[in-house]
Amino acid sequence: MDEIQNRQHIVKQNRPERTMEGDAFSAFAITALRLAAHLTAAGDRLAKPAGQTSARWQVLAAARRGDMSVAQIARALGLARQGVQRLADVLESEELIAYADNPQHQRAKLVRLTTEGAARLGVIEAAQAGWADGLGAAFTAAELDAARAVMARVMAMLDEASGG
Repeated sequence: MDEIQNRQHIVKQNRPERTMEGDAFSAFAITALRLAAHLTAAGDRLAKPAGQTSARWQVLAAARRGDMSVAQIARALGLARQGVQRLADVLESEELIAYADNPQHQRAKLVRLTTEGAARLGVIEAAQAGWADGLGAAFTAAELDAARAVMARVMAMLDEASGG
């Protein structure tokens, strides 16, 4: 056996057996991770003309609500509170968001979008609309709804499994 075949044999030998559904789910998960990377890169390209990144765009969009704290934004986005806090502090230093008193919690300030933040968000959202329309045209609404429903079920299952 040549060296490459021997290595492949050893890798296959040590791989646990999965069901057909387990193999399909594994392929789905790998594809979802690759898609996430592509979407983040596309988001960065869409946000760049406004001087932003995908991560900053998400925080700006959440700040538009005006009734969420950093911790609430982090939970809604599925991100670590500390990372969102760092982004929010930078956005506040650039006067794109402002912190406001929270009547529900003395220490957890609310994150509010400023006029300049709204203008930057508007630039990004205008670019995103054309981008989404272009990609969306390749699918039916039913196809995209079905794909989204599967992803939502997987996320709910993972949340439940992690106690979240």
